Amino acid sequence: MTVFTIEEVTKTFTNGEVEEQVLKGVNLSLKEGEITALVGASGSGKSTILTIAAGLQQASTGHIQFEGQDMMAMNSEQIRKIRSTEFGFVFQSSHLVPFLTVEEQLLLMLDVAEIKLTKQQKENDVTHLLKQVGMEHRKDAYPASLSGGERQRVAIARAIIHQPKILFADEPTASLDSRRSKDIMTLLRELTKTLKITTLMVTHDEEMLPYADNVITMKDGLIL
Repeated sequence: MTVFTIEEVTKTFTNGEVEEQVLKGVNLSLKEGEITALVGASGSGKSTILTIAAGLQQASTGHIQFEGQDMMAMNSEQIRKIRSTEFGFVFQSSHLVPFLTVEEQLLLMLDVAEIKLTKQQKENDVTHLLKQVGMEHRKDAYPASLSGGERQRVAIARAIIHQPKILFADEPTASLDSRRSKDIMTLLRELTKTLKITTLMVTHDEEMLPYADNVITMKDGLIL
């Protein structure tokens, strides 16, 4: 089932009197339970399309449909609401809060997403998800005591604890070695399938592509 579509999206940046068209009419469909990987050289537009899809910046023209709603027609508060409740984010760096434990990182995300659960229900959900990502034994640890791979596992758990429909992953393995990268991609694929999440991932690492259901190559602002 298609849950997210990008239709004829363009993006032009203006620097003084100079205009640069970074996206030149991109069309893309994302299906439930699938990982779609965007690849391409630096400057091809892959990160721009991800941030536009995620509502982190605006397209110049086109349509972005999420569950039948055109995000291009929404105001900033409507987009903020979707980002906090329906979207999850994983980046190259884990961006964990240094003074919060692993468990507290996830509980904070539930509060941000305004999930209506009791304190005990939230703690139970966090414990269950930490088991899924193999981090329950580190729930009381702070980020500084975690390895790179462990921090990224926590970042993934935090990104999906509120059960988002779409997961946006921007170079999620770029800071990890080969073994840990494969571990993280195995985890991402398992969670995408079991939780029926729709994952859009930007990567430059060709070794990660076998974990994706769809691989889309971009060049000069266009999908090849």
